[in-house]
Amino acid sequence: MRRLSEDYESLLLSVLSYHNVIEMYTEQGDSILDPMVGAGTTLIEAKLLVRDAVGLDINPQAVALSKKALEFKHRPESEQEVRVGDARDLSSFEDDSFDLVVTHPPYMNIIKYSEGKIEGDLSNTGSLPKFCETIEEIARELLRVLRPDKYCAILIGDTRRGRHYVPLAFNVMQRFLKAGFVLREDIIKVQHNCSATARWRPKARAGKFYLIMHEHLFVFRKPKEGEDLARLKYSRAVLSF
Repeated sequence: MRRLSEDYESLLLSVLSYHNVIEMYTEQGDSILDPMVGAGTTLIEAKLLVRDAVGLDINPQAVALSKKALEFKHRPESEQEVRVGDARDLSSFEDDSFDLVVTHPPYMNIIKYSEGKIEGDLSNTGSLPKFCETIEEIARELLRVLRPDKYCAILIGDTRRGRHYVPLAFNVMQRFLKAGFVLREDIIKVQHNCSATARWRPKARAGKFYLIMHEHLFVFRKPKEGEDLARLKYSRAVLSF
């Protein structure tokens, strides 16, 4: 049986992406939320960059990992808090509470972090429609707690079913747009030295498909109150032509 810490190891490869996003879109003293904190990468980078941050995870083991990862001293000091919480319900936070959201949702049930034991854990969801419905529910809560004209960064990749490509990332993007966000950036993160690559390489050769070697880092913006979004119509909810 894999340990939870092993499942989260690959997420640490996203450190540079998280660092760059936090540095680009916040200033020292700003507040950051990661509602699916996992191994704590967002909060580690927030601490190093002197930003206050809150991390939530539905899995108590992930919360424990994050707390352990934050056991280092850094000056100037800032505040990082980690606790058990459900990204679908952020009612403990008031509207317009954060300057930035950064998170890395599970890729459906590719890795079941709680092995099906925690109700509401998104990593147990194998149905794409159900997964996307939950993502939209989360997106609406994130829109509510984010301050106007601030940013929400989502790192998400794609998957395969029956040897065919499933564009999970673009489905997630559409749900965030539907919730009311505007797309600011789509940054392609190339994956290197993934632990699963060696396992999938012979399967890819036998099945005649390519390995998925990238992820999407979507950066969304929350519009300002009363903002005229006409000029951004192609960056909003996907249109039918």
